[in-house]
Amino acid sequence: MDFFNAINVSSSALTAERTRMNLISSNLANANATRTPEGGPYKRKDAVFTATPVENSFHRALDGATAQQVRQVQVSRIVEDQNPPRMQYDPGHPDADPQGYVAMPNVNVVEEMADMIGATRAYEANVTAVQAAKSMAMKTLEIGK
Repeated sequence: MDFFNAINVSSSALTAERTRMNLISSNLANANATRTPEGGPYKRKDAVFTATPVENSFHRALDGATAQQVRQVQVSRIVEDQNPPRMQYDPGHPDADPQGYVAMPNVNVVEEMADMIGATRAYEANVTAVQAAKSMAMKTLEIGK
């Protein structure tokens, strides 16, 4: 893997993890939203990651000469959680049904916080990988001195 492939792979992961973090933030912000433009409570959203081959002319030229398959990550789609809403008894709420239950979003705050920690750690790991690739390139340039 050349220097630019390493940077491209890590930068694709940074972009994907940023999307994941944005979705987690949205889920947390709407954890109590009982109304949406589509109707009903907010539905939790999650990103689906896909590994895709790195596309560049240099890699294609050496396709048969290298045994490694370089892949980057990409957000292929964003899906809504299909679990039913959480029913909470609150007869005074304006969105309560005749029995006094309110359909609340299917967002588990503890699960979202755990996902946020995972996304943060993955982001940090990829920043470290970019820094390591940059450091390796700088050390290579110092050989000629």
